[in-house]
Amino acid sequence: MLYTKGFMMKIRVYYEDTDMGGIVYHANYLKFCERARSECFFKEGITPHFEGGEFVAASMEAKFKASAKLGDMLEVKTEILDLKGSSLVLRQSVFNADVILFDMNIKLGFVKSGKIGRMSTQTQEHLRRIFT
Repeated sequence: MLYTKGFMMKIRVYYEDTDMGGIVYHANYLKFCERARSECFFKEGITPHFEGGEFVAASMEAKFKASAKLGDMLEVKTEILDLKGSSLVLRQSVFNADVILFDMNIKLGFVKSGKIGRMSTQTQEHLRRIFT
């Protein structure tokens, strides 16, 4: 792999992930990244819902670099770039072997009852451990 930090998750490309030509449909890269973010929490025995709140996507910048195909075994890498009291910025990359296919930075806002909320210092430290 090109990166050594962060959480890695393997995903197989199934027929349902592809278009008629056997190429992964562009929106599915976002789904692969969402699954990997959730898995970061699940591996810790928790869910992405905590302190009475959850994360919502606030913004993202994505780059499609190459295509995955039916049957490929992909790796999704998730690493933390920034963490503040009410937001989290992650870099997520999808690889096929050492070839990067998709790369995005996503800013997640922490919300409680539909409004921006603040995470405790303890939760922020826990998130650093989860995504490092």
